[in-house]
Amino acid sequence: MTTEPNTDPLVIFTPSGQRGHFAKGTSILDAARQLGVDLDSVCGGRGICSKCQVTPSFGDFPKHGLTVSEEALSEWNAVEERYRHKRGLIHGRRLGCQAKVEGDVIIDVPPESQVHKQVVRKAADSRVIEMDPATKLVVVEVEEPDMHAPTGDFERLKDALREQWQIERVEADLNILTRLQPTLRKGKWQVSLAMHICHAGGPSRILDIWPGVAEQGLYGLAIDLGSTTIAAHLCDLSDGAVMASSGAMNPQIRFGEDLMSRVSYAMMNPGGDQEMTKAVREALNGLIADLIKETDIPPERLYEAVIVCNPVMHHLLMGIDPVELGQAPFALATSDSLSLQASDLDLLAMAPRARVYALPCIAGHVGADAAAVALAESPQSSSDLALMVDVGTNAEILLGDRDGVLACSSPTGPAFEGAQISSGQRAAPGAIERIEIDPVTKEPRFRIIGVNMWSDEAGFETAAAATGISGICGSGIIEAVAEMRIAGLLDPTGLIGSAEATGTSRCIPDGRTHSYVIWDGSADGGPVITVTQGDIRAIQLAKSALYAGARLLMDQRGVDKVDRVVLAGAFGAHISPKHAMVLGMIPDVPLDKVQSAGNAAGTGARIALCNLGARAEIERVVREITKVETAVEPKFQDHFVAANAIPHASDPFPELSQVVTLPDVNYNTGGGDSAEGGRRRRRRKA
Repeated sequence: MTTEPNTDPLVIFTPSGQRGHFAKGTSILDAARQLGVDLDSVCGGRGICSKCQVTPSFGDFPKHGLTVSEEALSEWNAVEERYRHKRGLIHGRRLGCQAKVEGDVIIDVPPESQVHKQVVRKAADSRVIEMDPATKLVVVEVEEPDMHAPTGDFERLKDALREQWQIERVEADLNILTRLQPTLRKGKWQVSLAMHICHAGGPSRILDIWPGVAEQGLYGLAIDLGSTTIAAHLCDLSDGAVMASSGAMNPQIRFGEDLMSRVSYAMMNPGGDQEMTKAVREALNGLIADLIKETDIPPERLYEAVIVCNPVMHHLLMGIDPVELGQAPFALATSDSLSLQASDLDLLAMAPRARVYALPCIAGHVGADAAAVALAESPQSSSDLALMVDVGTNAEILLGDRDGVLACSSPTGPAFEGAQISSGQRAAPGAIERIEIDPVTKEPRFRIIGVNMWSDEAGFETAAAATGISGICGSGIIEAVAEMRIAGLLDPTGLIGSAEATGTSRCIPDGRTHSYVIWDGSADGGPVITVTQGDIRAIQLAKSALYAGARLLMDQRGVDKVDRVVLAGAFGAHISPKHAMVLGMIPDVPLDKVQSAGNAAGTGARIALCNLGARAEIERVVREITKVETAVEPKFQDHFVAANAIPHASDPFPELSQVVTLPDVNYNTGGGDSAEGGRRRRRRKA
């Protein structure tokens, strides 16, 4: 019997990745509710509260196989027009309760329309940084004018900077020059300057000027611009203290969840690159405004930002079409570091003459974020062979020691972020983030974001009532798959067994496969949270890409083992080494040799913000890193296929076997799916 394809329009929500077919005329709000998408509404869909604002995306989306036309949604109606006229509606936004589905469409739910706000897990660590910032406050004594030695006030100011601060070349824009003479005279020839020092031999710049000895605070931003999330840390440039940290989802997700999807969007849609550039710059301005509001630091005191990002994000931020990064030889427009005016990037939430420094990229698919990890973790100075993995939608991998450093990137996709997972969601209160499965009873216990207790502890239901149990985030799905393998619910190939084979009714039929039920909240109108066979496959693909990239670097180095593994990024801080190794994400090492570096890319950005010498150092180190391009390496595919098994089809994991015994089960039996049937079949083949 064949199943007729669903001809109703397809609605895809970002950033959650949830999707479904809906009859024409269904409101976006109703579609979101049926899928469990986090879209706010308190007025019952009457167009009064405006909390259900969404942003539709139009154009060609090759990854989804969709072309979304302007007619995909019903026309703008009187309710929306009334709201726009009375209270304002951002251009391009629609009210989810009013916009009706008329065709295939992609809908972005902005952060302010989400009930459970995203938790961006890229907090600043407590790293001690030697302070020598590029932007600093200096006080100079300037000689008074002399009729017998006629020179301009600016020339004498430059002489003072050379003699008193050894700053050789100095520039100032017209705004500074117009203020210079009255400021010098008011300060009785003593002035304070906000100076931006160039580390690469270029001219230094005067960013601001005050009479006398000023006690103005100077502040800067360290920004980690990721494919999925953006994190920013506002730092005091006098001592490096982090005054506040904030994060946001990258709004470019609506154009494509992974980097190549965004490149494809730019290729297929004229002006698509400009759309994405505008979106990310607006997001950065919003993030900066949030930090200013939190700290009460005036925007005119934000004099510098250091930004790290992957090559595609780098080009889109700079306003450079990323099309060349989507095809061999993956040429960057520039791989050097960049020093720009913030206004060049439309970052208008900062001081008028603020500067932006972008770290250098390593190669076409290994960006400034990987360079920032190298700056923070110094593999080039390591006495042992270290594998450093910054896991996200695109994984950057470094392998090295004092004898040299290798680098590559692997397209892991958004599964580690909770996207493309049936019950998946971004990290937000109510999302399952930790899970354990009893290997005997097969019963799960879990923890959710926002509640500091396990689901089987007294008081959990009361504590969880505020947020509900809404889905499963990236760290949760990784632990769930690993725990299912440990408990024997999953065989090495990634197949989920039936209830009869596994001995638990939590394994339920799901089409031609099975799913494992973690939580059934349907009795109270909540979601049923399961791990499906499709979820397993998505995680297998992601972890295989990661492991294959690491193994490729090990091949290049001529080794079968590494001495230690460093997990960086949001993932690294929220997943246990045991689960990562059971899954086969990383090579086998003793578990105490797996370390978490937190948001190492963000730390690298802070180091570059607070220490001028670090910029010259990382520019030197990047030139010495050997890049390995996974896209053209034949062995990458071999490693990828072998890594599909959990933990691996051929590589031994002796260190893991000392702490975990993985059940010998096989559910790919052909005529049946019992564990014993699978084992008998293997013996007959032998």
